[in-house]
Amino acid sequence: MYITQWAVKQPGKTAIVIAETGAARTYAQLEAMSNRAAQLFRQCGLGFRDHMALLLENSLEFYDVCFGADRAGLYYTAISTRLTAPEVAYIVNDCGARLLVIGPAFADMAAELRNLCPKVERFFIVGAVADGFASWDAAVAAMPAEPIPDEVQGRDMLYSSGTTGKPKGVKRPLAGDPVGVSTPFFENALKIYGYGEAMVYLSPAPGYHAAPLRYTMVVSRVGGTLVVMQHFDAERALALIEQYGVTHSNWVPTMFVRMLKLPEEVRTKYRLDTHRVAIHGAGPISIETKQRMIDWWGPILYEYYAASEGNGTTIITSPEWLERRGSVGRAVIGKPHIVNEETGVEQPLGQAGVVYFEGGLPFAYHNDPEKTEGAFNDKGWSTLGDIGYLDAEGYLYLTDRKAFMIISGGVNIYPQEAENVLINHPLVADVAVIGVPNEDFGEEVKAVVQLVDPAAASPELAADLMAYCRQHLAAIKCPRSIDFDPALPRHETGKLYKRLIKDRYWGNKTSRIV
Repeated sequence: MYITQWAVKQPGKTAIVIAETGAARTYAQLEAMSNRAAQLFRQCGLGFRDHMALLLENSLEFYDVCFGADRAGLYYTAISTRLTAPEVAYIVNDCGARLLVIGPAFADMAAELRNLCPKVERFFIVGAVADGFASWDAAVAAMPAEPIPDEVQGRDMLYSSGTTGKPKGVKRPLAGDPVGVSTPFFENALKIYGYGEAMVYLSPAPGYHAAPLRYTMVVSRVGGTLVVMQHFDAERALALIEQYGVTHSNWVPTMFVRMLKLPEEVRTKYRLDTHRVAIHGAGPISIETKQRMIDWWGPILYEYYAASEGNGTTIITSPEWLERRGSVGRAVIGKPHIVNEETGVEQPLGQAGVVYFEGGLPFAYHNDPEKTEGAFNDKGWSTLGDIGYLDAEGYLYLTDRKAFMIISGGVNIYPQEAENVLINHPLVADVAVIGVPNEDFGEEVKAVVQLVDPAAASPELAADLMAYCRQHLAAIKCPRSIDFDPALPRHETGKLYKRLIKDRYWGNKTSRIV
């Protein structure tokens, strides 16, 4: 199933619309523009398994480029639009891109990118002019709108967002399949979420991230309508559900938190009755936040646990979650195992350990065989480094990331527990709980808090928040100190750059041992 059949069946139907501008592509236009892009890639000498990269805002051209690369058998790397030129260049160079497409917002860094990316053969810019960059618009307009004769299925190769270290590309093999070949991800979208041509899907997140990119491209593959926000705004998202009759959507937990903090009269003013599937993932969600969302939207939330690696996926529906509050579901890709980090022995049910998946999709970290090897154990199972446990029915519960675990006086503390408590305080907009140096215990627990009103920060409020946490958790799990930050460093996809926060307190220390 691919966009080609919908360009024939429903050529005038809107495939993609940009919420802020109303700019749209019909299926006939998306088919033609992606064909022109594929033709251009071939003219530039890119063939099967070659690599290109794109630095584009959420836009119609973003999908022209991605579908063009997808049907030309290329690896395509969508790069975060929040990076600096050296950070962009690192990814472009590391992935081996032979061609780079950037958006108009990045014209000012064009010269720097050319200098920093010596192995890129062709540079293009969309909707702007920049020295050394050809016009993407003019180049694709000169190409034929018919499919290239050697169409073959391509694949994204995305980079981790760097929350725990330097970004690494996740590379999965390309087998030379025909365009539109089915995958487990595609089949789950149809079977579990009810994807189909009648769907209207709201995407409030940046397209360069794995979940927004993959879920939205499947929307077009099944003939639905995609509504893309260029920037998330809590009330605007609710208005769009009503305006377009949205049936499906995809969120990260921080978006839920922001919508729940809207005044009640704002939250209740929009009709949401068409909305039947709200997918969420890409980060932990507190039990209270999820319960409040189900109370508001009804049992339409579907939570997934997965990553760019594709090595395993779990999914849980709202009715299942209400019976097993806190679970991220049962596996639909791979078989989960819980392994003792020190002994490598599989843990009994109910006991926490490192989450591994058996039989998931193959992957490797590009140009990093050591990291690839470290992701697999001697049984061939792979891990993302998360901590969790399984119940008797195979439902997975996550407690934290191994990399974020705090060891204080020999006791393992998982900061997500305190984060889940503090985020529900009415004055808290965002929070990160980390371990900071302590001479006696190695580490102690600290919370860095972003307030709804930054002017409310005070020592008295810090004391109140610590007391609030102790009302819900054992004292050892709660922060011994709180700092206030006007804006935590959070990725647009919702992931927190906890490494950057920890660096403020650890300085040049490379070990937890003080």
